[in-house]
Amino acid sequence: MKAWTLRHTAWIKQLRFDQVAAQETLRDYVHEVEHASERILRLESALDHAVAQVPEKMRAVIDGLQALRGVAKLTAVTIVAEVGTLSRFVRPKLLMGYSGAVPSERSSGERVRRGAITKTGNAHLRRVIGEAAWTYLRPPTLGPPLRRRQEGLDDEVKAIAWKAQHRLYNRYRRLVSRGKSKQLAITAIARELLGFIWAIGTRVEQRQHDHATQTKNLAA
Repeated sequence: MKAWTLRHTAWIKQLRFDQVAAQETLRDYVHEVEHASERILRLESALDHAVAQVPEKMRAVIDGLQALRGVAKLTAVTIVAEVGTLSRFVRPKLLMGYSGAVPSERSSGERVRRGAITKTGNAHLRRVIGEAAWTYLRPPTLGPPLRRRQEGLDDEVKAIAWKAQHRLYNRYRRLVSRGKSKQLAITAIARELLGFIWAIGTRVEQRQHDHATQTKNLAA
């Protein structure tokens, strides 16, 4: 499925039907599509305005996370809003646990059984990460939208994002080749994606902290 082009939209609008009911139905459908498009533009504008008002440190993390495939502005803002300071998690596994994307475990003596994910963490965070994980089914690439999001970002941040593409794509292929269902594989990819989110977030936060400290020392 692809988004409608302007040319396709114009073609849809010029269609004519002999039956009045069919023509009115088409008119109503076109109106709903236009209404949805206008709503998206309005919400995106409000999101841009909200991001412009947050502290610089938070904006830097939002920008940095967008270096990752599948993490555009809305997803990046959601992650920061739901998690807060990423460096408060001393290890990426703690962030994974916070999201509830870690497998449940049943132990009996020396026997350990792992089951479905716990789902006891932040459901909103888990949902957006799960959606982002689907983009790693495709081979690594840097399309125009991703290139634009990475403009001006730290080279190390971009290197982490590129490593994520290779790691998660290959991980998905290995899981599926071993007989895992697509949904189980995506869950595993989403969990590992949180590790790369943690790596970029903590990197950006540390740089912001170092910059603030240096500025303070120079002022003193």
